[in-house]
Amino acid sequence: MTQTTEHTTQKDQIRQTRIQKLADLADKGVNPYPYSFDKDADAEYLQEKYKDLAAGEETEDTYSVAGRIMAMRNSGMFIDLMDSSGKIQIFSHKDNMSESQIEILKLLDLGDIAGFTGTIRRTPRGELSVKAKTLKLLSKTLLPLPNKQIDKEKLEELGKHHGLTDVETKYRQRYVDLIANEDVRETFKKRSLIIQKIREYLTCLGFLEVETPMLHPQAGGANAKPFITHHNALDMGMFLRVAPELYLKRLMVGGISEKIFEINRSFRNEGIDTRHNPEFTLMELYQAYVDYNDMMVLTENLVSTVAQEVLGTMKIRYCGKEIDLTPPWDRKTMLGAVKEYTGIDFNTILTLDESKSKAKSIGVDASECENWGQVIDLIFEEKVEPHLIQPVHVIDYPRDISPLAKVHRDNERLTERFETRINGWEVANAFSELTDPIDQRMRFEAQAAAKAGGDEEAMCIDEDFICALEHGMPPAGGLGIGIDRLVMLLTNSPSVRDVIAFPTMKHKP
Repeated sequence: MTQTTEHTTQKDQIRQTRIQKLADLADKGVNPYPYSFDKDADAEYLQEKYKDLAAGEETEDTYSVAGRIMAMRNSGMFIDLMDSSGKIQIFSHKDNMSESQIEILKLLDLGDIAGFTGTIRRTPRGELSVKAKTLKLLSKTLLPLPNKQIDKEKLEELGKHHGLTDVETKYRQRYVDLIANEDVRETFKKRSLIIQKIREYLTCLGFLEVETPMLHPQAGGANAKPFITHHNALDMGMFLRVAPELYLKRLMVGGISEKIFEINRSFRNEGIDTRHNPEFTLMELYQAYVDYNDMMVLTENLVSTVAQEVLGTMKIRYCGKEIDLTPPWDRKTMLGAVKEYTGIDFNTILTLDESKSKAKSIGVDASECENWGQVIDLIFEEKVEPHLIQPVHVIDYPRDISPLAKVHRDNERLTERFETRINGWEVANAFSELTDPIDQRMRFEAQAAAKAGGDEEAMCIDEDFICALEHGMPPAGGLGIGIDRLVMLLTNSPSVRDVIAFPTMKHKP
């Protein structure tokens, strides 16, 4: 019999035993899944309020607590009860509880959710406890908690996971992972706080939060392969949002506010790795009458402030590296960075063939690239990105690969676009926004030609968006920040799957 089969058999036996306990509870007139419980305190509150209670001291203060049973000792006399705020011990002795309550106590298992009412005491050994007088079973579990044994080899492989080390279970059954691992719960609490602080920061600057469609009649706003769906009532194909950009710009045309932002879910039908999930969270904003220089300042101030408020520092550690988020951040032109790390000055290279030849000379295969900008982008990705550990704004991207950014005021081959890199990753992308409808149409036409030539990530011509621009959009700076990657950095998480509660997984039959 294989180890997996043995585990399954053991699990089935536990489940059957617990189902029998359900029958025993029914015989005693106990509903194992009641409607409510009058909880009036959580573990963190009690631990703080009674932090100065001396060992061995008891009070007459009565509280009702509820949570999941994580440990039982001495036949249930001592129970570790965990709620969302932390852990508290339950002291359930026959001298303090009725006989019928003790009988119910005997039918409790690890993982059950229960409520206890009693007085507060600190044991002679110093453990704050609720001296239970009554208990109420709130949810009888049929499956056991995950094994907390730590596989040291897997820990080294995973880098940081504790408790539940089965990666498959960890991501497919996040609820089990959350039950087993306090550090996982803390990561998702920090994620929530990071988003909250981003929202607070922007709101305090006068930004208006808005919402835009998730279903689009055509894909646009980013070079990405979309998910395709169908609207039955309208009998038309639709696309899941790859980016909110074009709709947010429509709102800027409408003048709803000079500063707007959206925290949204976007979808791209592309690969999955430690930094990419097909469904992801993006914060995107637009501000009238500013350019990409202002967006650089906003980006570094926003990220550093959030780090300070969530972590208490602007100096973070990520996978053994110290990263200093203190503004101001370094700035490098894209062509300058490529020259710095390869020795090639693409300012002097005019043709696609020469660009490809230069790429080949440094071991980069650019044979599939269709223009000068794509060659530079590929070389940058392979030869420059890994060196950009500290925060840096990489500025002035080629026009070929920036269809929604304004042409650079000093070089028509470039645009006023930057990407912020931290730990080598793109964390933010921003432009001096293209507001010229005639130029925008030409950019879209070039994208449409690329799409017709087989580029699945290229955009189509969005006639309604061009119509919106023809009504006049003020000069503006725009910024997008990938929330998932930012959370990875601020929680020292090695994979995007560690910061997305339910990451996309291959279907398991």
